[in-house]
Amino acid sequence: MSTEQTDTGARVDPDTLTGEREALEQWLDFHRATLATKCEDLDDAQLRTASAPPSDLSLMGLVRHMAEVERGWFRRVLAGEKEAGRIYTHQDHDADLHVRAEDTWEEAYATWQGEIAVARANAAGRDLDDVGSGTHRTGRTFNLRWIYLHMIEEYARHNGHADLLRERIDGVTGD
Repeated sequence: MSTEQTDTGARVDPDTLTGEREALEQWLDFHRATLATKCEDLDDAQLRTASAPPSDLSLMGLVRHMAEVERGWFRRVLAGEKEAGRIYTHQDHDADLHVRAEDTWEEAYATWQGEIAVARANAAGRDLDDVGSGTHRTGRTFNLRWIYLHMIEEYARHNGHADLLRERIDGVTGD
């Protein structure tokens, strides 16, 4: 495995000769670290910079969104917690993406990292075939394998957005 050091921790390339569970966890952690890397060395104004009008998508908004996604899948669907989202509302399901003047990077990042820690704890000791004790907003249930695969897809898609946002902000490109 190769490692790229970042301010937010080590981004580790997933092992190419590992089992299914480890591969899923390593790829999810890789994508989590990739999003963190895209946000490094930027000031508050840059983290709030929108992609292109009329969109207000920003790196801070993506981090807030991924905190909500982690919360939804690992708390509500997997662990069966009944808590509502911290940021989105029933009136605005995309409120996590809409950064307000009072929102701070420190709070967004801490919330995201806190949700990642809870996600890891809620998944620990479970089999990939274990079905979550909660349901998705569609009423469907999901096993841990499906949740891991979906989270990898969710991060990969949004890391593509983060690539474009970062390039627009300061020209930085790359993994």
